[in-house]
Amino acid sequence: MKNRCFAIICAISLVVGRSARSEPGQAERPCFRDFMGLNGHTVQFRPQLYRPVAGLVRDYHPVEWDLGRNSDFRPPFPLARNGVDWGEVYGAWQRGGWRTDVSLMFETLTREQWKDLAADARSYAERFARAFGPSGSLRLVDSVEVGNEPGKFSDADYRVIFENMAHGLRSGDDKLKIATCALTTGKSHEYAKSVDCILGLEPLYDILNVHTYAQLTGWPTWQRSFPEDPRLKDYLADVRRLCEWRDRRAPGKEVWITEFGYDASSRAPDPKTEFKDWKDVTEEQQAQWMVRSWLVFASLDVQRAYLYFFNDDDAPHIHGSSGLTRRFKPKPAFYAAAHLQRCLGDFRFNRVVIDRPGEAALFEFAHGHDAHRRVWVAWSPTGAHRTARLKLPALDGSIDRAERMPLTDNESPVVNLPRDAREVPLGEAPLYLFLRSR
Repeated sequence: MKNRCFAIICAISLVVGRSARSEPGQAERPCFRDFMGLNGHTVQFRPQLYRPVAGLVRDYHPVEWDLGRNSDFRPPFPLARNGVDWGEVYGAWQRGGWRTDVSLMFETLTREQWKDLAADARSYAERFARAFGPSGSLRLVDSVEVGNEPGKFSDADYRVIFENMAHGLRSGDDKLKIATCALTTGKSHEYAKSVDCILGLEPLYDILNVHTYAQLTGWPTWQRSFPEDPRLKDYLADVRRLCEWRDRRAPGKEVWITEFGYDASSRAPDPKTEFKDWKDVTEEQQAQWMVRSWLVFASLDVQRAYLYFFNDDDAPHIHGSSGLTRRFKPKPAFYAAAHLQRCLGDFRFNRVVIDRPGEAALFEFAHGHDAHRRVWVAWSPTGAHRTARLKLPALDGSIDRAERMPLTDNESPVVNLPRDAREVPLGEAPLYLFLRSR
């Protein structure tokens, strides 16, 4: 469990009018089909169920399943030591249209269980890459993270295991992308390692990894808030800080957000547990704030953002009800995410058109191939069920159609607007305006 106990209070701002290509040398922004990801989990993930939402999946891969408690064991891939057939697991995902990122959780073995940290880590990683990498025997995995949140390993030990695993992965398949564990630009803590741990190892990785949650308070409430909340200290700022560090120290590397999300449970927390004062969000807020997070993340210089989590059992505690589904039945967040993918799958972030904190946000997304097609997405960047009217800037074209983010399968997202509308209704749920240039 991720028990994040940080007090959060600071301001967040977006840069009005910033273009997707305004920075010299900045990588082209991905279309949403290559931006939206979902955290799955080994044999529990159901690839067909979640395909309307995304095509990128991240797996928590317990290294202990492959090695048992003997770090020098040589697993007979594609079989894990415990009998799981990774070829079938990841093969089913690939056949379902998914591209797989694997978080190799070496931390499922304690430090004491690693006999030779450097040699065993390198050997294991090389075998994994040879079996599952893009040019390996099975070709099922696109990228690998060296650890998830290995806070119980010292910084020195993480550097040893990262350097040796990365060497092993490069040796096993040089086409396999390599990512760090969750990072922070500050000091290492239980849930992230400092960027200092990887200084000087730039040739060994392709991706810098960050986890971020919109947590307004820590223990005992763990209360989360809407993504644009100016009281949030770290939600967007942590991502920006890592991007800035990358630009200074590791230019050309990608930044991925591999965890973000919101809990929404139908149950009250158990008053006899440490979670008795825990606060979740409503299912409507989970859907709205998740979608708006993806939209805001797209405006940052990051290449992917993976949602935590795919499914939950309605557990009323932190990270216990973050799923798009509850016991594999869609929640409102599922329909909202699927709608976002349908609307913007072929579009990439282009610019911020309007940013008035506490009043209005309007982002522009451009089609990946058709210069005449754009989508404007507008919403009220608040958490107070605020509604208003937004006066649109001058349009070079017309509104083909408009859709509002839905919460159910049978809810029509269509909003009737005249093609020459110059004012639109604004609410917490994003409004998508499909534009056609002259």
